[in-house]
Amino acid sequence: MTDRTGTDTADALSCTGLAYSFGGARAVDGVDLTVAPGEVFGLLGPNGAGKTTAIRAITTLLPVPAGMVQVFGLDVARERMAVRRLLGYVPQQLSADANLTGRENVELFARVYDVPRRERAPRIVQALEAVGLGDAADRMAGTYSGGMVRRLELAQALVSAPRLLILDEPTIGLDPIARTSVWDRLTEVRAATGMTVLVTTHYMDEADQYCDRLALMHRGRVRALGTPGRLKAELADRRARSGEADGPAPTLEDVFRHFAGSGLTDEQAGGEFRDVRNTRRTASRVG
Repeated sequence: MTDRTGTDTADALSCTGLAYSFGGARAVDGVDLTVAPGEVFGLLGPNGAGKTTAIRAITTLLPVPAGMVQVFGLDVARERMAVRRLLGYVPQQLSADANLTGRENVELFARVYDVPRRERAPRIVQALEAVGLGDAADRMAGTYSGGMVRRLELAQALVSAPRLLILDEPTIGLDPIARTSVWDRLTEVRAATGMTVLVTTHYMDEADQYCDRLALMHRGRVRALGTPGRLKAELADRRARSGEADGPAPTLEDVFRHFAGSGLTDEQAGGEFRDVRNTRRTASRVG
């Protein structure tokens, strides 16, 4: 049970039959999942699987019927503004303004999230320090490296002290060192605050190392759900039962290919091309 501020022991996120269509195309098709408070939950799947559509519904950016999605016990359809106060969101595409300083970018988001005026200055400092940008706070964001820009966007999402942080491809286009830096800061903030994290990523090493549990989506539905270790063990068991036990132990990439490696539609293939194009554009902007 929960009170009307979502501050009790309800699931951080609960989706029941989550579905969404664009015209005649079913982007999300009956997704059921829960995310526990304090968990890092990964949402995996090929391009066109429905991950970003699901996230947009969870973050109240797409309308869904009452009862489909709850955040800490609050219904996103009925209590949209209350839900938004519990969320931090880092979208796939860049949201930082290169013509503002790091501090000004975070201040802008503090206003968007309606952080009380008397709390803004300390919250901004705290968010920038949390992601390791205190010393670069007054530099123009346009001078930041790619990893710094992504950490700045993380600070923008953290300034409201969210209980649920949602990250859509947070390390897209970044080199391995910058990716590690983003995750190191995220891990530190989560350890300090107990914040719940929902993340999408195409990097299987990130999902394997940082996520407590994973849901693998394909064609709008959840095809596999569990810890990284459990999903790999279940694939190993499948192979053993089918007489394919020889060879190295399955990796998370093997799990991904098993559930979503074939049968992509033309629309999904087009989505992959667009994603590669957007990734390259993102990389050129943050590099």
